[in-house]
Amino acid sequence: MSFPLLTVTAALPAVGAIATAAVPAAQRTAAKWLALLFSLATLVLAITVLVRFDPDGDRYQLTESHAWIADFGVRYELGVDGIAVALIALTALLIPFIILAGWHDADPLETGSRRWRPTQGFFALILAVEAMVILSFEATDVFLFYIFFEAMLIPMYFLIGGFGDRAHEHGEKAAATQRSYAAVKFLLYNLVGGLIMLAAVIGLYVVAGNFSLTEIAEARANGSLSMATSTERWLFLGFFFAFAVKAPLWPLHTWLPNAMQESTAPVAVLITAVVDKVGTFAMLRFCLQLFPEASKWATPAILVLALISIIYGALLAVGQRDIKRLIAYASISHFGFIIMGIFAMTSQGQSGATLYMVNHGISTAALMLVAGFLISRRGSRLIADYGGVQKVAPVLAGTFLIGGLATLSLPGLAPFVSEFLVLVGTFARYPVIGIIATFGIVLAALYTLVLYQRTMTGPVKPEVAAMPDLRVRELVVVAPLVVLLIFLGVYPKPVTDIVNPAVKQTMSDVQKKDPQPEVEAAK
Repeated sequence: MSFPLLTVTAALPAVGAIATAAVPAAQRTAAKWLALLFSLATLVLAITVLVRFDPDGDRYQLTESHAWIADFGVRYELGVDGIAVALIALTALLIPFIILAGWHDADPLETGSRRWRPTQGFFALILAVEAMVILSFEATDVFLFYIFFEAMLIPMYFLIGGFGDRAHEHGEKAAATQRSYAAVKFLLYNLVGGLIMLAAVIGLYVVAGNFSLTEIAEARANGSLSMATSTERWLFLGFFFAFAVKAPLWPLHTWLPNAMQESTAPVAVLITAVVDKVGTFAMLRFCLQLFPEASKWATPAILVLALISIIYGALLAVGQRDIKRLIAYASISHFGFIIMGIFAMTSQGQSGATLYMVNHGISTAALMLVAGFLISRRGSRLIADYGGVQKVAPVLAGTFLIGGLATLSLPGLAPFVSEFLVLVGTFARYPVIGIIATFGIVLAALYTLVLYQRTMTGPVKPEVAAMPDLRVRELVVVAPLVVLLIFLGVYPKPVTDIVNPAVKQTMSDVQKKDPQPEVEAAK
């Protein structure tokens, strides 16, 4: 029996969560270091998965399959394609930075407030989320995927509601109320989506007789399993609705700004750079592979919703007064680009969308974590409370600028390549959608540069005059992310080589070929 690498990769952070939670309450520092060590060990395993994966090999590799609930056809089945491998690597890479960035976020307040849960709980919950996200990327049994797709909501609920941001302009009582509201809204939105998906999962079992993604997809491909058109469309909508909530896609997005605003900066990164990626990943893995005809049927409507997300998210970001809320609306716009690339049904669009998932995770982590360091120094999330920061903290301002420029997809930084591919792939099949979507880039430049101008330039406000620059721990968090943004902006080939074969197979699932250019290239 081969070594169960995928199981161990997901199980290690789960064990780390239990071990961290078991550390005595007085040993807060030990709990932090233990959580960090488990996250680094998980990163090593994720790199091993990446190294062992052969982009030119079978579609699903490192597979595991064991009987679980045999009477209902449920199996413990794992396997990874190039898209899953890239996102597992992204998740395992970001978690150590999230832990380091949140090193003091759950420390007790000096006033002796009991509002904060034990430090151990904060880091244990982060590791628990990591375990569930990795298993979601690995699962090839639909029911197994559903369990962890929903289970990750519980630790996220406690991270938002129990360890929210301490910076609030209306005081402690108002902050507690807003955190509770954001956590409940996050949970309810995603639970409703999950319940609708559960009905679709049951419907899929009734039609197919099992939950195995690979068996159902193979049966559909060879004609041994057929679905009535109406059945396939209803099942598709059940799956897509849940993924659109998680993604988040307009108009199911409204939970995200509240959740990110009220969370600590590391938890906000966990939400948008890690957890939300499960939604867009699942669109590629489950919607397109299980319901190819319904996916093509729904494409025009989904592209319109994605376009609205792009423009709407960017427009609302322009008018925000709160730094974290601005980044949240920017993320809604970026997820619109990702979903547009997926449903453009071109290889450039889907490769760009997958690359965008990775690049958005890195760029949002860089921007949000630096924003968190800034907010922790001043004690305010309001843009108007800052000014002249670059004169007193030039390194902080410089890294904030790089994160912002990555957010607006500046050429030379990682998100540019993915956004360009998405727009090219969309324009090839839906030129009007592609043209309108480019206005999202203009708006991104507006909200990013205005944010930088108002916070970092101009006269130094008295409240920030003594602001310290980035400390060593904070530099350790930010510097690798900046290096990755530059490296992948100049040389994205390591990621595209991994994801492109999986994208070609997805295009084959939906029986789509890239449009031929109207004018042949000169020979």
